[in-house]
Amino acid sequence: MEIKTHNPTEWLTHFGLNHAVEVRGGERTLYLSGQTSSDAEGEPLHAGDLVAQFKTAWGELVKALEAADMTPANLVRMNIYVLDVPAFMEAAEEIMPVYAGSGAQLSATLVGVKELYHPDIMIELEGTAVA
Repeated sequence: MEIKTHNPTEWLTHFGLNHAVEVRGGERTLYLSGQTSSDAEGEPLHAGDLVAQFKTAWGELVKALEAADMTPANLVRMNIYVLDVPAFMEAAEEIMPVYAGSGAQLSATLVGVKELYHPDIMIELEGTAVA
């Protein structure tokens, strides 16, 4: 499998993101449900702490990848749903290195939403991986 990134402008690369990710020769595609900062019973963790919630949600996404015998390097697309886009952008310098250091070569979309499944959940990550 070959993964190639395309960046007609460089501004997204500062965030560890790409304008487009091309996959050739992939045999399996994994669609990941939204992952949040929740415990095993679905109870929210880290209320009020966006960075901690991102780190926990990212950890859950990685566990789901591992369950399918994949790693963050297989992740090609991530949707990031947040309650507060300006707060996310303010925290971006802390958030982006979490996945950027994992080998992920992502295309991504940041979407501001009115609410998520619980009032204490501030962020949800959804992805697509290819192997």
